[in-house]
Amino acid sequence: MHRVGSAGNTAGSSRPRKEKRFTYVLNDADNKKHCAGINCLAYLNASTSGTSDYLFTGSRDGTLKRWESKNRDASFSATFESHVDWVNDAIIVGQNLVSCSSDTTLKVWNCLSDGACTRTLRQHSDYVICLAASEKSTNIVASGGLGGEVFIWDIDAALAPVAKSIDVKEDEAPNGNSGPALTTLCNVNSSCNIASANGPSHGYSPNAAKGHKDSVYALAMNDTGTLLVSGGTEKVVRVWDPRTGSKNMKLRGHTDNIRALLIDSTGRYCLSGSSDSMIRLWDLGQQRCVHSYAVHTDSVWALASTPSFGHVYSGGRDQSVYLTDLFTRESVLLCTNEHPILQLSLQDDMIWVASTDSSVYGWKAEGRTPQKLFEKGGSFLAGNLSFSRARASLEGSAPVPVSKEPSFIIPGVPAIIQHEILNNRRHVLTKDTVGSVKLWEITRGAVIEDFGKVSFEDKKKELFEMVSIPAWFTMDARLGCLSVHLDTPQCFSAEIYAVDLNVAGAQEDLKINLAQETLRGLLVHWSKRKQRSSSHSLLNGDTSTGKDASLRNLPHPRSEVDDGAENHANQMLPLFEFSTVSPPSVITEGSSGGPWRKKITDVDGTEGDLPWWCVDCVEHNRFPKENTKCGFYLHPAEGSPAPNITQGKLSAPRILRIHKVAHYVVEKLVLDKPLDGNADSTFAVGLTSGQPQFSALDSSSRLGLKPWQELKPSVEILCNNQVLSPEMSLATVRTYIWKKSEDLILNYRVVQSR
Repeated sequence: MHRVGSAGNTAGSSRPRKEKRFTYVLNDADNKKHCAGINCLAYLNASTSGTSDYLFTGSRDGTLKRWESKNRDASFSATFESHVDWVNDAIIVGQNLVSCSSDTTLKVWNCLSDGACTRTLRQHSDYVICLAASEKSTNIVASGGLGGEVFIWDIDAALAPVAKSIDVKEDEAPNGNSGPALTTLCNVNSSCNIASANGPSHGYSPNAAKGHKDSVYALAMNDTGTLLVSGGTEKVVRVWDPRTGSKNMKLRGHTDNIRALLIDSTGRYCLSGSSDSMIRLWDLGQQRCVHSYAVHTDSVWALASTPSFGHVYSGGRDQSVYLTDLFTRESVLLCTNEHPILQLSLQDDMIWVASTDSSVYGWKAEGRTPQKLFEKGGSFLAGNLSFSRARASLEGSAPVPVSKEPSFIIPGVPAIIQHEILNNRRHVLTKDTVGSVKLWEITRGAVIEDFGKVSFEDKKKELFEMVSIPAWFTMDARLGCLSVHLDTPQCFSAEIYAVDLNVAGAQEDLKINLAQETLRGLLVHWSKRKQRSSSHSLLNGDTSTGKDASLRNLPHPRSEVDDGAENHANQMLPLFEFSTVSPPSVITEGSSGGPWRKKITDVDGTEGDLPWWCVDCVEHNRFPKENTKCGFYLHPAEGSPAPNITQGKLSAPRILRIHKVAHYVVEKLVLDKPLDGNADSTFAVGLTSGQPQFSALDSSSRLGLKPWQELKPSVEILCNNQVLSPEMSLATVRTYIWKKSEDLILNYRVVQSR
């Protein structure tokens, strides 16, 4: 598995982080469906749940979903949302669902809850890839990941209340990894003796199995929890005693990464699937490989066995699911998929298939009587050398699948695989896995146009605008959907005139800060609930909480109230209203070291660990004022008889339109001085305090001039001998016409009035 930067995980990042990042994830219109590949499956039988059969799916979109299986159909039941990166594996442990993620955490959920996370377990230093649990024990879970770590957790102890002293240590951890985990793990030294990092008074000392030098991709545990097997990039199967963390044996035979493991209920036999395309059956008592099966033509990533361990279903990179008799070596191609297969789950006569597609497929598998599938013909004898199956495929003797169509499909939403931020910095063009091209407005998280299956590059060229807006956000589509990242202070660098956003009744010079309005739209539910909570506290005689008081005392560097924003501080502009039907999720780092994720409609106002700069912006209308000015010189055009009307460099907002520069020139030429007015409505040319300010052009109404559209223009503004459109901004001219790092030079000349 390759390493890709996470939407929420910042471990090991080289990017300087002075303040917490704030991210929001845009969901498609149907958030009951996954929007990225399915990494894992877990099944809860009605006999255990007491109600219905439930299928749990964990996705690369960072969520898990519960599906109720009834009357040969699977219907959406709940979303489990808290992870901030890919969900890599999930298992059922008693009445709990345990998941692991590339955000380096494990999370525990009540299987039948509405999706609230019960506990977050932090100990891994890298992506957590795999989990294992014993069938008969309802509390033991093993986890492994890219850090070469294998930990064995006691879930009952993990869910027990943690002493306050541990919480304090966690908050004070200087490295940001939350110090001791919520359930502090012991360390195992080189001689496999357990050394507890927690004193006996805390009552819990889980085990760490040390020995892997590199990434762990697969784990399996026997029913009684007395044996744990692990495999990864070291190409060996390691066998442990999970009760002590001690190593029992090491099994060699595979020639590439081990990606899937199974162990029978007795703990005698183990099955392994590898990137060398081989499946191997190991006798743990004899500590040797007793059979090899060359069934696949590429990496084996998923295994599922019948209850008797007599047959195995396997899938992988070759997009095929095979059924193999482990004793007769007879194999049959059950089905083919359009995507690489990541995990399999066998339930009675149905096998559920998870793949890099966002949909889940159920195929008829005859799990109780697999011999019936062989009777349909098309079987072959599995070789024992990897090249034998590949050679047979090349010779054209590829088997015919038993099933052509799946019995069930739980549909997903196509994942976004390509995106382009347009020049207006509000619209983003996307392309998904089925080739559909859409235009998003990220300031309200909505698709504003679906172009269908068209050329992405052609549509990008068609939508090009010659405008220049600062890059106030960054973005990725790692979760299969758009994740928008805001970092202070640079996110506050983009302003736009309210009239350009068609804000009704807005003054011509009112500027809108895009990040400020977007944050207000995202946190409107949080703000309202926080206000209600504060009002309730005041009615009960409480004063402000400690966190609120500490927030007020925080320093706010270069922060000031934006005067223009005061006029609409209590209004929510339509262009910044996010959907409550399919609301986006917000991700930020918690105060105790770990990031969290919630839908904007689920934040309840009690979240005290939102970044202070977001709170200051939304509640107090304060944010760092980035330099939004553009310095330039204004000279007569070559050959023009017009006099020189300025002395030295001018300064104006980057978003200032060229027509206002033209107005200024007209005013100076006709009146030889600015109209009377205060300092805010003049160029202040000739001020001895430094650079002249161009703020007059922010308010043509105060200059006493008619709107520019009604004027017969008497001057043209040029740059690099090119006549500029009155609609251009100074930033646009600098970016597309001037194209130099030096100060912008504009020229003017008198033209014949219309």
